[in-house]
Amino acid sequence: MSPILVRPVREQLEHDRVIRLLQAKYKRKFEVAINPGNEQTMPVGNGAAPWFPDLVLQSQERARKLLGIVEVETTESVNHLEAMSQWVTFSKFKAAFHLYVPTGCIDSARRLCTELNVTVAELWTYQAVGEQIRFTLVQRSAAAEKARVAEAAEKPKAAAKPSAAPRPAAGRNGAATPARPAARAARRAAPAPAVRRKATAKAAKPAAAARRPVAGKASARKAPAASRAQKRR
Repeated sequence: MSPILVRPVREQLEHDRVIRLLQAKYKRKFEVAINPGNEQTMPVGNGAAPWFPDLVLQSQERARKLLGIVEVETTESVNHLEAMSQWVTFSKFKAAFHLYVPTGCIDSARRLCTELNVTVAELWTYQAVGEQIRFTLVQRSAAAEKARVAEAAEKPKAAAKPSAAPRPAAGRNGAATPARPAARAARRAAPAPAVRRKATAKAAKPAAAARRPVAGKASARKAPAASRAQKRR
């Protein structure tokens, strides 16, 4: 909440509602802390008088590095005094400064940013449509656009990384069984047809040898019959 402004109740409720919607939006990429209403949960800045912006965006790592500051304004708070007090201060932080204003206040917000040299990474408008709040990006700085393009380029690289090789199966004693090379397995499998042919050839030879004596016995039986016919004559 602004330290120099007391909003009407209805505006304050809408202001806090927008903050919670933005918290859900930024939660996908950042660790988000909010300071709605009179709450002072997450300060920024070093010194005796810290600041409490509406949303504080931090990295999801353990270090919790400050990456962004988000300020939500209402119709009453888009004025020269508010901009000089908060916008100028937040834009001097190393973190990106995001500003959200009502749709009807976009021209005034741009004019104040130009007059006070306020560097805004992203300038958004919001509008209540029925029970929903719609956000529209109006302006993005060159540095913010460059960071967005770099982040978009990193996603395909991360997706193209090869998957890890499967681990070898464990043996009986729990030790990993080394995988046999495919070439060795192919060499052992290749002579199999030749062995089968030799075995079939060996099996065919005894069969042929067993058939030959049958023909000999038949000729031996014919020979005594012929000799008996000659004796009778």
